[in-house]
Amino acid sequence: MKNILKKILNNKKTKKVAKKKTKTVKKVVKPKKVSKSAKVKKAPRELNKKKIVKDLKKKDKIEVKTDPLRIPKNNEQKPEIKKVKKQDTEKRLFKVKDYVVYPKHGVGQITETKKINIGGIDVETYILKFEKDKANGMVPVNKQSHLRPLATINQINKCVSILKSKPKIKRSMWSRRAQEYEAKISSGKIYELAEVVRDLNKGDDIMIDQSYSERQLFEKAYDRLLTEFQIVMGSSLEDAQKKLDKALRRNLEKQAQKIEEKAVGEEVDNPQISS
Repeated sequence: MKNILKKILNNKKTKKVAKKKTKTVKKVVKPKKVSKSAKVKKAPRELNKKKIVKDLKKKDKIEVKTDPLRIPKNNEQKPEIKKVKKQDTEKRLFKVKDYVVYPKHGVGQITETKKINIGGIDVETYILKFEKDKANGMVPVNKQSHLRPLATINQINKCVSILKSKPKIKRSMWSRRAQEYEAKISSGKIYELAEVVRDLNKGDDIMIDQSYSERQLFEKAYDRLLTEFQIVMGSSLEDAQKKLDKALRRNLEKQAQKIEEKAVGEEVDNPQISS
């Protein structure tokens, strides 16, 4: 009996000790470290809005970016528009009575220089006269780089050699070739003009068909080249045309007939007295 009582008492003591241990043991939870970026994210939106409004009020410190599509408000500062009264001028490269080549219209002569008011701006211009088209044109002095002086005699001789060479015709559609020829003519370069005349030249061969657009481009380039030849050579229009036609082998029969007619006329005017 004594042993049984001891066992019962021992069991009660062990249970009380276990209860005490459970009460005393407590789990200690450490607080998690919060990063700076997380703190910023958790900040209320209202505070951020107030800060933005305060920053926008400080106009001196913040540069306001304006969009071109946005309608400006009355409070915003408008950019200042400076009125230009005079256009920037350059040193004149050409003089009055000089012949120059304007790529879009051909050879023209400078008749005078004028100051013209365009939209409240004073612009110094060259006044050009195109005798063949019977038209006048204006080119600002600060745009004189578009003008070209007349070719030299050496350049004319090189053009003659280009005209005598074989034509270089590409095997492509006429519409594409026509665009290339038009670009060469409007460039105003004398060598490119000579190439267009050479490639579109049909000579005295009547059997070869030539379309209207081909003939139109050929005549345009031919006339511009002819006027430049005439002025540079200082000869008459007929002499310049003879030189061009001889290089292109055009109208050779007509030229021979004219020479014969002149020779016959001279014999009639000055008959030889037979003894």
